[in-house]
Amino acid sequence: MSEAEAPKQEHQDTSAAEPVTPTPAASTPRGNGLALCALLLGAVGIAVGGWGLWQVRSLEARDQQQLGLVEEARGQTQALAQREQQLSKRLEALPSAAELDERRRLLVDLQGDQQQIRQRLETILGASRKDWRLAEAEHLLRLATLRLSALQDIHSATALVQAADDILREQNDPGAYAAREQMAKSLLALRSTPQPDRTGLFLQLGALREQAARLNPLVPAFEDKGGVLMDIAAEGDGRSRWSEWLETLSHYFRIQLDASQDIKPLLSGQNLSRVRLALSLALEQAQWGALHGQTQVYQQALRQAGEVLKGHFNDENPDSRALLARIDELATQPVEVKVPDLAPTLAALQAYLLRAPGAAGEAEEPASAEPAQEAGQ
Repeated sequence: MSEAEAPKQEHQDTSAAEPVTPTPAASTPRGNGLALCALLLGAVGIAVGGWGLWQVRSLEARDQQQLGLVEEARGQTQALAQREQQLSKRLEALPSAAELDERRRLLVDLQGDQQQIRQRLETILGASRKDWRLAEAEHLLRLATLRLSALQDIHSATALVQAADDILREQNDPGAYAAREQMAKSLLALRSTPQPDRTGLFLQLGALREQAARLNPLVPAFEDKGGVLMDIAAEGDGRSRWSEWLETLSHYFRIQLDASQDIKPLLSGQNLSRVRLALSLALEQAQWGALHGQTQVYQQALRQAGEVLKGHFNDENPDSRALLARIDELATQPVEVKVPDLAPTLAALQAYLLRAPGAAGEAEEPASAEPAQEAGQ
């Protein structure tokens, strides 16, 4: 036995010899400590269990996430497989290397043909805008000649000749002096030629036609100035029925032995319609003559209209008298003019075109150049 254990044993013996009085206060702290230890152990167990449960849940969530990633990867794999199949089909649809070489060769041949066609077209057209402009000037002069010969349209012909002169002025070529000189003479002659107002005459004659369609004869009114019937009626006593009839008839009949003017029959019904139609046709014919510059037709139609008015309507009728005065006034209006001749100007321009550069090439291939000029126009 060691020295430390000896005093301890002695102490135990001494305490055993003395009577011990139990105290309730000594047992209470011991029970509280045990309860506290039990609570601590329970808390630790709960913590350990909660931590374990959290670990389990975390592992389950991680497994679910990994499963989701696996499923997503599987879907991407399937999509890649489908895309690979589509690419394979498109690759199979693409032409082979031999076909690509053949198409490349055809493209090169097509480009070469296009270049040859372009060179040939430039050769035909003279590769110059000047030739086109000169051809346009000639076409404008031809149009001016046609307008003068067919319609006697001074204003349109002047504008066309002026446009042709502007084209020659743009060329700035001394060789075009003769052609421009003839154009200047033609412009001076056109501007000094009066242009009749055919449109105005046509409209005025149309207004006269409308007025002629409403023309009515003048109803005669007799003034009671006495006469043979009145003298016969005056011989009675004024009470007999015969004198009353003569009094009444004297307002409708008049016997005049020394008439100073011709008495026109009173138009009514179909006769009036025929006279109006004849007058309208004459004025319509005058409209045609005025519009087409036919002086003989124009004046003859107006003369015929005047004869219709004089033959069927009384001079005392104010409507017919005013219509006849207007017809006589329009008959003096000119509808035809003597237009200048543009043939020398056209000949001078054509002579300049023959001397212009590129005229020889155009003469060699007229069949090829003519469709090109039509396309340009």
